[in-house]
Amino acid sequence: MLIHVAVGVIKNPHGEILIARRNEQAHQGGLWEFPGGKVEAGETVQQALSRELEEELGIHCDIDAMRELLVVEHDYGDKQVRLDVWWVSGFVGAPEGREGQPLRWVAAENLRQFAFPAANEPIVQAILTEVAQA
Repeated sequence: MLIHVAVGVIKNPHGEILIARRNEQAHQGGLWEFPGGKVEAGETVQQALSRELEEELGIHCDIDAMRELLVVEHDYGDKQVRLDVWWVSGFVGAPEGREGQPLRWVAAENLRQFAFPAANEPIVQAILTEVAQA
C-alpha cells in the first residue's frame, strides 16, 4: 500500500530550514524529517500540507507561498511512500511541536549532520542543490 504524504520544506527569513524529530515509536522513529503528513481523500497536496502544518506546528501557510520541489517514491519494504515535497516560504505564526516533537531550524548546509529516513535523502540533496544555485 502506497502512503501519499505532503511534505513541507519550511524556510525562515534567515534561510534556515525547519526539521522535526520523529517520535521513537513511529515508523523510522528517532530520525529527523521535514514536517507534513498524509494526504486525505478529496484534498489537494497543498490543502493537505496546509492542514498538517497547522495541526503539527500551529502555523498557517498560504497555499500561494508554496512551490513544488520534487516527488519522491520510496519502498522501505514494510511501507511504501510517495512524498510530495513543497517549499514553504510564507507562513504566519511561530512553529511549535504540538505533538511533542522537537523542532530545529538548521542552515541548509548543515542538514547532512542529521539522520533522516532514507526517503528524505533526495529532499536533502534537492535543497542543497537549489541553495547552491541561488
